[in-house]
Amino acid sequence: MSSASLYQRPLHNPLTDPNPVSPRSSQTSQKSTSFLQSRTNLLLLLSLLVILGVLYPYIQFPQNGFLSTSKFSPFESKWRDYSLPKAAAFVAKNNTLIVCIVSEPYLPFLNNWLISIVRQKHHEQVLVIAEDYATLFKVNERWPGHAVIIPPVLESQNAHKFGSQGFFNFTSRRPRHLLQILELGYNVMYNDVDMVWLADPFPYLEGKHDIYFMDDMAAVKPLNHSHGLPPPGKKGRPYICSCMIYVRPTNGAKLVMKKWIEEMQIQPWTRAKKSNDQPAFNWALNKTVGQVDMYLLPQSGFPTGGLYFRNKTWVKETKGMHVIIHNNYIVGFEKKTKRFRDYGLWLVDDYSSESPLGRLD
Repeated sequence: MSSASLYQRPLHNPLTDPNPVSPRSSQTSQKSTSFLQSRTNLLLLLSLLVILGVLYPYIQFPQNGFLSTSKFSPFESKWRDYSLPKAAAFVAKNNTLIVCIVSEPYLPFLNNWLISIVRQKHHEQVLVIAEDYATLFKVNERWPGHAVIIPPVLESQNAHKFGSQGFFNFTSRRPRHLLQILELGYNVMYNDVDMVWLADPFPYLEGKHDIYFMDDMAAVKPLNHSHGLPPPGKKGRPYICSCMIYVRPTNGAKLVMKKWIEEMQIQPWTRAKKSNDQPAFNWALNKTVGQVDMYLLPQSGFPTGGLYFRNKTWVKETKGMHVIIHNNYIVGFEKKTKRFRDYGLWLVDDYSSESPLGRLD
């Protein structure tokens, strides 16, 4: 017998097979196999659902549509779960917080603002409300406990572009954040971070008013001007800046915040009317003026950028009176930075070591 025939499998002829498989047996076998496959698929599906349930808290859904399952590190998880009540209790001094709201593109301005506050010895009262995780982790890495994030977290890519919907979404959260802090029982000073402190503002918060604010008009006022809410302008509302506000946890201050939120909902952002939060703030003030104790801060101490950076005569006449300078009436990071440099107010170039955040590169 050849070696080939030793390993040749016998051929089965279904017509002569002594044990042929009947059609019924074949169908039963196929049904059994199909049942087992269905059961296996069901088990796989259930297993997948269990895995997704476990991983869901760590899954991120970015706007580009791709799924990311990057898990937060222990350090990141700690600050991700850091709540506003805990942060406020940690930071508050004399029951008062100094608050700013920052997304990652504004970090250089945050650092510049912080240096000016350090020089007035109020930096330990600062709470940074981060609008993205990058800001939250960066600040708390270098200055633990001084940053908190308040969900939901917004897409901050376009939040720095004035007039954009992202900017509107970013600024529209401001009254909600401030109201939450007021509900916790704290006094709050809010600042935009394109500001610089030249002196301590707290001695200027005279009396026990509900809310304090600064005018956004560049027209020169007399030094002894009224501290009441200015009369409405051409658009039927005053021109108060929402960049610098001090509020006490009173019913009056809370009423303004709630009205501000309502006005933002009445006047949403559209492509035709690229709004921001300030008109709504002014409508809120105008509609509650008879119910709330308001105080306009002195223009000599709290000038708008349209006055301080454009009226050299006024600056000389009020020399030594300036408290907080706002770099507004100009749009764009580069332009704001250059203007601060031109006036010796861009402190991060030479004095970053004074900031609790150090140098941010």
